[in-house]
Amino acid sequence: MTSNATAVSYGQNLTDTGLELLRSILSEQGAAVGAESTAGDSRYQVRITELELPDATEARLAALRSAVADAAIPGVDTALVPGALRSASRKLLIMDVDSTLIQQEVIELLAAYAGKRDEVAAVTEAAMRGELDFAQSLHARVAVLAGLPADVVNSVRREVKLSEGAAELVAAFKAAGHPVAVVSGGFNQILEPIAGDLGLDYWQANELEIVDGALTGKVLGAVVDRAAKEKFLREWAAAEGIAMEHTIAVGDGANDLDMLGAAGIGVAFNAKPAVRAVADSAINMPYLDAVRHIAGV
Repeated sequence: MTSNATAVSYGQNLTDTGLELLRSILSEQGAAVGAESTAGDSRYQVRITELELPDATEARLAALRSAVADAAIPGVDTALVPGALRSASRKLLIMDVDSTLIQQEVIELLAAYAGKRDEVAAVTEAAMRGELDFAQSLHARVAVLAGLPADVVNSVRREVKLSEGAAELVAAFKAAGHPVAVVSGGFNQILEPIAGDLGLDYWQANELEIVDGALTGKVLGAVVDRAAKEKFLREWAAAEGIAMEHTIAVGDGANDLDMLGAAGIGVAFNAKPAVRAVADSAINMPYLDAVRHIAGV
């Protein structure tokens, strides 16, 4: 049977009962369930189910996703992925950075040096929920850094930790010949060494202004906001000659919504409820490399 869509289920406790319920839901929605295979490792399990749909349109996939989400099968997250994306010879992976590629929010780490971490964290949380204009909130948060010595940036770099599975995810895509990009509402001064270490093909973030060895509390140039993230996705996909249908975007906050919506599949990674509600798929465990199974890499 030729698959034109794939159900990729993943979790730390996949059960036969949960997977059987998933198959029933898919069948009820008119999907012919075909071959199944397993993947994953000791951290989590993956079940890959090939599907044949009589009408493999985006609307049909959206209906399937809605039916699966409404079922809320315990312990089972499922991404419904177009077959053309998983089988594409070249794909582009683009990711958010803070709380996605890395475990922390860099602005909060910087604000700690100004004694304003809790204050800034509250604003960040509201911005990621979509309650505040991102650019305005970024300017307000960066303003509290004014006067800090520039070497706090080096201190924060040492505090940053990649998300579990992040390096493995990037390495898998790169080894298979797929470009990897990140775009961030954070800061180039932190992102540059990470991008170099991982061998990223494209990366972009905001630039903290530094004058006479101190942070001024300002960023240089236009803020990387949700519209800019989608713009960079489209530019980099075009530069690589990769169709938008063959792109995978991953993020956690409202700032990522345009990028997630424009990509071939948008993945919400341990995301805010508003993001999980509209993303094509969600990963609700700490292992970023689960994205490779969704993408068929």
